[in-house]
Amino acid sequence: MAINTDIEDWGGMGSSDSGERAWLLQSPSVDSVPRPELEERNQNVSPLGAVFIVVNAALGAGLLNFPAAFSMAGGVTAGVVLQMFMLIFIINGLVILGYCSVVSNEATYQEVVRATCGKVTGVICEVAIAVYTFGTCIAFFIVIGDQLDRLIAAMVHSTDSAAAGPWYTDRKFTIVVTAVLVILPLSIPKEIGFQKYASALSVMGTWYVTIVVIVKYIWPSKNMSPDYVSTSSSSWTAVFNAMPTICFGFQCHVSCVPVFNSMRRKEIKPWGVVVTLSMIICLFVYTGTGVCGFLTFGSTVSQDVLMSYPPDDVAVAIARAFIVLCVVTSYPILHFCGRAVIEGLWLRFRGEQVEVCVRSERRRRILQTLVWFVITLVLALFIPDIGRVISLIGGLAACFIFVFPGLCLMQAKLSETDTRSASWHVLVGFGVAMVTLGAFIFGLTTSNSIYQDVLN
Repeated sequence: MAINTDIEDWGGMGSSDSGERAWLLQSPSVDSVPRPELEERNQNVSPLGAVFIVVNAALGAGLLNFPAAFSMAGGVTAGVVLQMFMLIFIINGLVILGYCSVVSNEATYQEVVRATCGKVTGVICEVAIAVYTFGTCIAFFIVIGDQLDRLIAAMVHSTDSAAAGPWYTDRKFTIVVTAVLVILPLSIPKEIGFQKYASALSVMGTWYVTIVVIVKYIWPSKNMSPDYVSTSSSSWTAVFNAMPTICFGFQCHVSCVPVFNSMRRKEIKPWGVVVTLSMIICLFVYTGTGVCGFLTFGSTVSQDVLMSYPPDDVAVAIARAFIVLCVVTSYPILHFCGRAVIEGLWLRFRGEQVEVCVRSERRRRILQTLVWFVITLVLALFIPDIGRVISLIGGLAACFIFVFPGLCLMQAKLSETDTRSASWHVLVGFGVAMVTLGAFIFGLTTSNSIYQDVLN
């Protein structure tokens, strides 16, 4: 859901072109001819509209994993402190991307990185975006299986989750049926005109989940009692276990560069206000869900917090239905962006022009969609929970938040020919710190995730 933004819905003055928003996120190799009329009409998003778009881009399926992340971090205090610490770099990363977008005169994340840091780094960035969207699609399938499993159990009035239900309630069966009948047909088209509805569903769904988790903590059901609730980390390294979830939850950097370029005033100061307000809103949503979910179930909280609630709870069942609808409509959007990056890399590798490849575009698109769909579906069927996926792609999200913005800031400042003042040295040093921190988070979380997978 990290690329789930629709300027028309929030700004009120956007274009009605169904592929316009997704076009902003494509590699230029996919659509090398700029469309000035679209750019002109897109310069109309107010600061308030931009706040809602950024919030919508950040909130997503990672919300369900925050209570478990607080448990792994060692409690409420450790989780909140870690969030506040990382939020400083998250906000600064968004501001840096806006600054580098102005300097490079580029309108997408990957092209800002490519123009600022060079072709090699740009290709690495595009590959990282493709891998990240691929992993997020796997997580979406897992969420569908988890939530449909409980929804069907509630519909057939099955309260014993351990008992074997009818064949049509099997998790793998529900994932495959939903994927083949709903998600695949939505993923094949060249354009995704339903994106506006996905935006509205994402906002309502994630906020409703937060409200349900908070209400269930204040007024818990009689059959729900928390297990051991830790108040401190077991070791100083335990707090790092929550980093992938936090990075995955707050990662909206890839989709925020087009949002910055769609604002009425493409200036750093109003953009800084927009991203600060947006991240504060996200902080309250994630913290409310993480704290209340963790305190409700303690150390036994599931990787997907909704899985911890009984299947016959009506309010939770509605939350599950919201999440399923969000994921079903968001998978094609993430797949569209990943496919566009792969298409751009392929055309750039072959050195072919778009006009030459139009005749084979449909064949390549269908083949890419089928391969992407089948691999993500098969992996989702055998990965036990969403936490495994988030622990892997959460480390990659740290690259989008820390490493690439830090590199862009360093290169932008090093390319300046003016006198290097004290502020110049501070900014370069901050860029070095972001790259170092991002590389540390990526290396630590990825190696730890691989180790846990091999161990288990």
